[in-house]
Amino acid sequence: MNKKELRIQYKALRSQLSENDMEEISLAIANKVLTLPVWEKTYFHIFLPITELKEVNTEFILHLLSGKDKETIISKSDFKTRNMTHFLLTDNTKIRKNEYNIPEPIDGLEVPTSKIEVVFVPLLAFDKTGHRAGYGKGFYDKFLTECTPETIKIGLSFFEAEELIADVFESDVKLDYCVTPKGVYKF
Repeated sequence: MNKKELRIQYKALRSQLSENDMEEISLAIANKVLTLPVWEKTYFHIFLPITELKEVNTEFILHLLSGKDKETIISKSDFKTRNMTHFLLTDNTKIRKNEYNIPEPIDGLEVPTSKIEVVFVPLLAFDKTGHRAGYGKGFYDKFLTECTPETIKIGLSFFEAEELIADVFESDVKLDYCVTPKGVYKF
């Protein structure tokens, strides 16, 4: 399937999940995240879920990061430039939803992309080669190309891998891992 078809299919699958299902599955994903070989790293970038789009609830992973004394980074998106600005998440960080219902920091201590060691990546679908289909705006592909080659990219998915995404572009950045409620894919 191509990305457009996958977006339609996986948005429909997500819409069928109850709030209880989403919480249980998100917790299972967080438990699998614990098994990843990333815990010697310090700077972790994570997305805050768009609840209206039924994204993986990353609150459980945020608790893991906090419990392990990791530096947690969240972003603010500029829809004109397609750039993301990254901020350290602290107890004083104020979060507000933007016009697309994306929870974002209002301001804070900016963190350069070069410092980020691990990125948790939102997605709608992914394939067995590590490619993903997001919402199609290109924010994460642009951001991930700005990261160092050593940065570990981890997708979070409610669903298992597709065999192959048909219309992958050269500019698409592959994941290193994808975590589902059933397990971890390594690419």
